[in-house]
Amino acid sequence: MPSILSLGKKGRCSMRETLLTINHLKINVRGEKEGQERELIKGLDLEVQKSQMVALVGASGSGKTTVGLSILGLLPAAMNAADGQIVFNNEDILRFSPSRLRQLRGKEICMIFQEPLSAFNPVFTIGFQIEEVLKFHTALNRRKRKERVWQLFDRVGIPDPKRVAHQYPHQLSGGLRQRAMIAQAIAADPKLIIADEPTSNLDVTLQALIIELFRKLKDELKVSLLLITHDLGVVNALTDETAVLFDVKVVESGKTKEVLASPQHPFTDELVKAVLA
Repeated sequence: MPSILSLGKKGRCSMRETLLTINHLKINVRGEKEGQERELIKGLDLEVQKSQMVALVGASGSGKTTVGLSILGLLPAAMNAADGQIVFNNEDILRFSPSRLRQLRGKEICMIFQEPLSAFNPVFTIGFQIEEVLKFHTALNRRKRKERVWQLFDRVGIPDPKRVAHQYPHQLSGGLRQRAMIAQAIAADPKLIIADEPTSNLDVTLQALIIELFRKLKDELKVSLLLITHDLGVVNALTDETAVLFDVKVVESGKTKEVLASPQHPFTDELVKAVLA
């Protein structure tokens, strides 16, 4: 995989390694008539470096979440990746077998969904569900798994971890559920986290706490983040690079500060003006 050469603060050269590269990804969705399809994503190109935070920005219904699901091999039955590559650690995910995809999910790549209440199973405790991730992806015994859950809760700022581990999803506040989902995402030390509108249902105070938590995880775990959102405030606060999705393709990309300060595409310009209005 290609790497990009960057110049450090003191003039020293350092290599940044590519973790994820999406090349000309095309996703179609089945139409109402048999054999009929329409393009949902057209020729998307995107790159995420190791230990980098990248935003995929677009309006509601633009296909942002579909891109995230395609990376995990979780496209709905009505959709298919008709063309392109999704290369992760030198392997094309689109060529993975179902068993290889199951190994990938939760271990190497994780997704934080927009609504944790619907993402967690309501009939099992939070702690049990995170233990199941550890049971599948690690060699930890039962006692070690429980201890790992408590440690994860402590890391993401959940108070009284032992008590919370025995609670059900509906018993937690929205902020605690989001933190529990982040704990589940980092349980098996993934290389890439896909976060789908992770702050959209939280108030401003909780949004700030979640943003700070992501920063902390990036520094401590060296994890990469693909942030799927329409919130330019979160994008500006958190990400290094931004790609703008419009009319089924990426129309603009670059360093976040530059994209937001001097948008080159009319859609990006409208997004920025809407924030400033």
